[in-house]
Amino acid sequence: MRKLDVLLINPGDRSQIYQNLGDEFSAIEPPSMAALIATYLRSGGLSVEIIDQPALGMPAHVVAAEAVARDALLTVLVVYGFQPSASTQTMPAAGAIAQHMNEIDPTRKIMMMGTHPAALPLRTLQEEAIDFVCIGEGPREIASLVTVLKAGGTNFDGIAGVWYKIGGVIYRNPSAPLIETLDYKMRGAAWDLLPMEKYRAHNWHAFEHINKRQPYASIHTTLGCPYRCSFCCINAPFGKPSYRMWSPSTIGAEIQKLVDLYGVRNIKFVDEMFVLNKSHVLGVCEEITKRGLGEHINIWAYARIDTVRPEFLEPLRAAGFRWLALGIESGSKHVRDGSEKNLKSEDIIGVVRQIQTAGINVIGNYIFGLPDDTMDTMRETLDLALEANCEFANFYSAMAYPGSKLYDMARKNDWSLPENWSGYSQHSFDTTPLPTETLTSAEVLWFRDMAFRAYFTNPTYQAMVEKKFGSEVVAHLMRMLAQPLPRKLVGQQNLGSEILELERNFQ
Repeated sequence: MRKLDVLLINPGDRSQIYQNLGDEFSAIEPPSMAALIATYLRSGGLSVEIIDQPALGMPAHVVAAEAVARDALLTVLVVYGFQPSASTQTMPAAGAIAQHMNEIDPTRKIMMMGTHPAALPLRTLQEEAIDFVCIGEGPREIASLVTVLKAGGTNFDGIAGVWYKIGGVIYRNPSAPLIETLDYKMRGAAWDLLPMEKYRAHNWHAFEHINKRQPYASIHTTLGCPYRCSFCCINAPFGKPSYRMWSPSTIGAEIQKLVDLYGVRNIKFVDEMFVLNKSHVLGVCEEITKRGLGEHINIWAYARIDTVRPEFLEPLRAAGFRWLALGIESGSKHVRDGSEKNLKSEDIIGVVRQIQTAGINVIGNYIFGLPDDTMDTMRETLDLALEANCEFANFYSAMAYPGSKLYDMARKNDWSLPENWSGYSQHSFDTTPLPTETLTSAEVLWFRDMAFRAYFTNPTYQAMVEKKFGSEVVAHLMRMLAQPLPRKLVGQQNLGSEILELERNFQ
C-alpha cells in the first residue's frame, strides 16, 4: 500500500517565463492554491506532500523522478501561475513533468487542474500525458477521485468535476458544486509542506526596504471574482463569476501564524479583487489591527478604481497595506468601455492621488492592444500612466487567455494566437500578443516594451522614487532596465513606418 495519497506539484520555469528578469527582479511566489488544497485534503484524513518546482529551481525531469519516487496514489499538477491570468504560461513546465513521469512509469495516475486545464479540458486530455483533468476548483474533486483509487476502482463515472481518459477515450462528468464553507474545510494553507525560506517578494513590493524581500508569503482571503472583464480568465475553474470569503478571524490567524512561525513581513493578497466588499475589507483590517500586526507587515492587494472608497483608506493603511494594485488598463475611454471598464481618466487620477495621500503606494496595471486599440489610443494609455505617476507600473500586451472572452472572440474571428503555450507569457522570448484591426502583434509588443522603458526612465518618475524610497531603489530600477529582454516577434522587418518613427523619437 502506498504511504502517500496525493502529491501536489506546482509547475513553472522562471527563466522561461521571465527570461533574465527572473534572477533578481521577479517574485518567487508560494503556491497558495496548492497549499490550501493540501489543507482541505488533510482535513479529510489524506496524506499530502507538495513539490514547488520554481521555488526549488528543479528541471522537469528531476521533478518527475522525485514525484515517482514519492510513490503517491495520485499526482496533481496544480497549473496556476504567478498572477491571476498566468496559468497558460505554466503549461510547458506542467506538460514536461507529466511526460517525464509517464516515461519513467506509465502506470502513474496524473491529474491537471487550474485555470488553463479547466478552460480547455478536452484539449488538455488530448495533448498531455495525463489521466484526469479537473474542470472545477479542485479540492472536492481530488478527494472524490482518491476515494475511488484507494478502493482499487477503475470506473470514474459520477465523480463530479473530473474528466478522464482511458485507452485514449475521453469521458466527461458534470461540474461539481463550489465549496461554500471555506473556514471549515480550508482554514489556512499548509505552510509546513513548503520551502518557506525560498520565497521572495516582488521588487517593487519591497521598495521601502529593498534588501529585505524575504521572508514572503501570499494568501487568499477570497475566491473568485464577480466581474466579467473580457481579457480575464480567472473564473474558469469556478464556472461562473463568484465571490466567496474567508472570515476576518481566519485571515487574522493566518497572518499571525506567518509572522510568528516564519518571520514573514511581506504579504501578498492573491485575491483577484480584495478591495470590494465593505464588510470584508473593514473586517479584515480591524482583525489585523486588533492583533497589533499592522505596524510590522507590508501587504499588497488588488483593487479597482471603482471599488476604492475613501472610508477604506485609513483602515487599510493602519492594517499594514502599503500597496494597492489598480487595474487601470487603458487611457482611452473608448477602449476601456470595450473592455467593460466604464471609467473616466480624471476619476482614475483622482483615486490614485487619494490612495497616495493616505500613505499607500500604487502600482498601476495597463494593457496595450485591446481589440479597439490603435496607435493613438495606446499613446493615450502611456500618457495616462505618465500623468498618474504611480510608484510602480506593469505594462501588459493584450492576450487572449484560454477561459477569457477574448479567447472566444479570437477563435471565432480567426485572430492570430500564440503557437505555443509559452507565448502567453508576457516576458517570454516568444510572447505573441493579440493583433488589433490596425496593429500587428509585433507593433503591439514593440509599443509595450517602449512604454516600459519610457515610464521607468521618465525623470519625473525617477525623482519621485528617489524622494520616497531613496537612490538605492533608483539604482535597482536601472539594473532592471539594463536586463535584455529579447523578443522573437519584434525585428525591424516586422515594424511599419509609424513605429520606426516612434522608435527614433524615443531613442
